[in-house]
Amino acid sequence: MALPKRLGFFTAFILPALVITGFYLGNHWNYLAIVFAFIIIPVIDQSAGLDTTNVEPAKVKILSEAFYYRFVTYLWTFIQLAFVLWGFYAVSSGTINTPAAWIGFTLSFALVTGGIGITVAHELGHKKSRLERLYSNVLLMTVCYMHFYIEHNQGHHVQVATPNDPATARKNENFYSFWFRSVFMGYHHAWQLETSRLTRKSLPVFHWRNRMIWFAVLPLLFCVLATALFSYLLNRPAYEIPVFFFAQSVIAFTLLELVNYVEHYGIERREIAPNRYERVNPLHSWNASHLISNFFLFQLQRHSDHHAHAGKRYQVLNHYDESPQLPFGYPTMIVIALVPPLWFSMMNKRLEAWQLKSVPVIS
Repeated sequence: MALPKRLGFFTAFILPALVITGFYLGNHWNYLAIVFAFIIIPVIDQSAGLDTTNVEPAKVKILSEAFYYRFVTYLWTFIQLAFVLWGFYAVSSGTINTPAAWIGFTLSFALVTGGIGITVAHELGHKKSRLERLYSNVLLMTVCYMHFYIEHNQGHHVQVATPNDPATARKNENFYSFWFRSVFMGYHHAWQLETSRLTRKSLPVFHWRNRMIWFAVLPLLFCVLATALFSYLLNRPAYEIPVFFFAQSVIAFTLLELVNYVEHYGIERREIAPNRYERVNPLHSWNASHLISNFFLFQLQRHSDHHAHAGKRYQVLNHYDESPQLPFGYPTMIVIALVPPLWFSMMNKRLEAWQLKSVPVIS
């Protein structure tokens, strides 16, 4: 992979820098990261066009093992932890003093922790390394969505593109209905999966090895300790911290659910027997190989290959022409998804056209 493309994955670090810059400039500048993500990036994305090149098969193993690409995700974990602590300082400092500034700061902050942070957690959570899985859980803790580690890997990847998957949007289902189903049913299913795991080990549900209990407690403990620390440093109750922490968390995982909605809208796997479906392949997710937005999202938009080969590292994910293709990158598509009539008018005809195609199955 050429040096400029290697460096491209560091572009994600622009977003926290813009949030910090906007905070110190004050007032409407708190929307700087939002403008960059949803106006400037889409314009550059469309101008730069698609990157449909794939890594040569002979180089995939070498590139997959290159530490450089793991280092970028490891670094992000520590940057996000520092960023969240800085965010606690920012909101408790008294500098943000208007409702508009509060909204802008919280939205921009969640764009970092959710838009990029959960993307990195997703990448790390699929790996076998205990260290990478630990980093994944740390990132998910900062957005109160730790059950995603269980539900995504053991639930979504098994049931994707079937009626059993809460994170697969149905045709003509708007995002707002999807959000409630995916969030609450996904959490419930994560409990079911963890309960089954404990049962297989002959352990009770209320046991210290129940990850779902830890996943509920750890974000609360993190918030309590941070609030206590800053209250001590400020010599007053830092009541802003828990309000901000949970608000940015909801916005952050809402961004995740927007991405889920875009990635799988209307796609269905063929049922080959009652409640048995064909094997997941690159035809079962929407794909977007837009160069610039894929840098920011660690090639998450090459989602078709990710679902077919979940363990592949982001730097070696392939583009498939045969996969259903999104017209724009994720930043544009998630804005469109917020306007259901616009979404349906754009995506239903694409979904129907793709369904009518005779496309060979990719192994």
